[in-house]
Formats: sequence, structure tokens, C-alpha cells
Amino acid sequence: MQQRQEWVGDWVRSNDTLVRALPILVGGASLLAVLLNRAVSGIAAVSDASSSQSRADILTLALSVTDILAGLVWLSIRPKTISPVAPRGVDCKRVDEDVSSSALRELLWTWDSLTAATCCKSLVVVYGGNCKLQVGVAAASPEDGNAVNVDAQKFMQGSLYKSAMESKKQSYLANLALYPGRTELPFLPTNTRF
Repeated sequence: MQQRQEWVGDWVRSNDTLVRALPILVGGASLLAVLLNRAVSGIAAVSDASSSQSRADILTLALSVTDILAGLVWLSIRPKTISPVAPRGVDCKRVDEDVSSSALRELLWTWDSLTAATCCKSLVVVYGGNCKLQVGVAAASPEDGNAVNVDAQKFMQGSLYKSAMESKKQSYLANLALYPGRTELPFLPTNTRF
């Protein structure tokens, strides 16, 4: 079954334009079929609410037009391909001294999992008003070239932190250039923020 799904996915990717135009083709064919049926069946061309055929034709026409419009939207909207950015910065591994060894093992396991499963290059954990972990690639300090420290208090005053705390939901920032709050993250490599 997995092989079949991969084959279908590959076929759809290689025939992207055809797949996007398919709703237009199906909608157009349905529209023509309804009009041809109306012409051949001998029913009056005027729509009459008392005729069940007329009511069915109106519904079919509405569905056909909806299908055509969906196809036009599919053709006009193309997903933008995003290529990963190789962050320019320095390697960093800072751990707050208050972090217990078991918590540190969990945090490092999380970091290892993120780097293995995604293209994540930096991780910052802020908890209880302090930066507990800063690992991965960080912005280089212009003074000494070391990793820029996370100012947890300043970060917690920013809109990114406040919105995450108010919504009680995680905030995954895959493309920082799209977020107005990206300036609140001076500890991340510059080329990932702009």
C-alpha cells in the first residue's frame, strides 16, 4: 500500500499543472453535460421550479461553476518553495547552572530529536524568567565573536513571547523573515532573521 501511495504522490508532483487544472476540466465537462442533457431531453430551456429536472440542473450547474472556480484558484496560487538557510554564526551550548541533570538529559534529547527530524539549527528554552538552554547556531557578538547571550527578561517583554503565553500554544517560527517580531531574537543568526 505504501508503494502505491508513493507512486500516486510522485505522479501528482510530476503532473502538477494537470492536477491543478483537473477541477476546471471536470467542471467544464459537467456544465456541458447538463446543457447537452437539457437540449436533447426536450425540456424547456426556461428553468421551472416545479420541475424536478430543473431543480437538479440548477444544483448541477452550481456545482460545476464551483468546481471551475476552485480550479481557477488552484491554477493561480502556486506554493513558494523555501530553501533552508545555512545560518552564519557560532556554535553554542549554554546551560543554566540551575538545570538538574535529568532535565538537562531531556533538553538535550529534545535538541537531538529536533536536529534529526527537522532542519532546526537553534534552540532556546526560556523558563521561569531565565534562559535554561541555548544550543545550536547563535549570532556572533561583534565585541568578542562569542555567541550572543539570551536576555530572557527583554525577550519576555516582546510580542512573540507574550502572544505564545496568552494563547497557551507553541510558536514554531520556521521562516523568521515573515514575522515582525524577528527583531526580538538578536541571539539568532542574522541571516535567518532578514
